[in-house]
Amino acid sequence: MKIVSIAVSKKKGTRKQSVGEIELVENHGVRGDAHAGKWHRQVSFLAAESIEHARSRGLEVTFGDFAENFATTGIEWKTVAVGTVFRLGDAARVEVTQIGKECHNKCAIYYKAGDCIMPKEGVFARVVQGGIVRRGDPIKQL
Repeated sequence: MKIVSIAVSKKKGTRKQSVGEIELVENHGVRGDAHAGKWHRQVSFLAAESIEHARSRGLEVTFGDFAENFATTGIEWKTVAVGTVFRLGDAARVEVTQIGKECHNKCAIYYKAGDCIMPKEGVFARVVQGGIVRRGDPIKQL
C-alpha cells in the first residue's frame, strides 16, 4: 500500500494540484489546503485504481482532478471501516471518519471530468498525528 499522488488546492470544489510532499497538521489536515480545519473531513483519499477505471471509461482525468489529497495503490478505500487508523510515511496518522459523500450541486470537478467518483469511492479522515508525507511513502493500517 503506497501513496502515488499528493494534491492540494486553495479553494473547495476545484481540482487539486500535485505536489511532492505535504505537512499534515494534527486535528487540522494538510497545511495550506482548502479542506483543512476542525472538522471530520480534513483529508481525502481515493484509490489510483478508481482513477484509472474512470480513464478506461473515456474520462480525461488524472491525479487531483477529483479533489483528492491522496491517491493510493493497494487499498480499496470504499471497503475500509470508519474508525480505521492508517500511518502515512514515518509518523503521520489518520483516522477514517467517512466513506463517500453527498454532492448537493455539480461542481467544477464534475463539469471538467464528466463524472465525480469521490461521492461513491472517496474516503475522508481526520489527522490524529501530524508529520511530513511524501509521494511514494508507504501506508500501513494500524
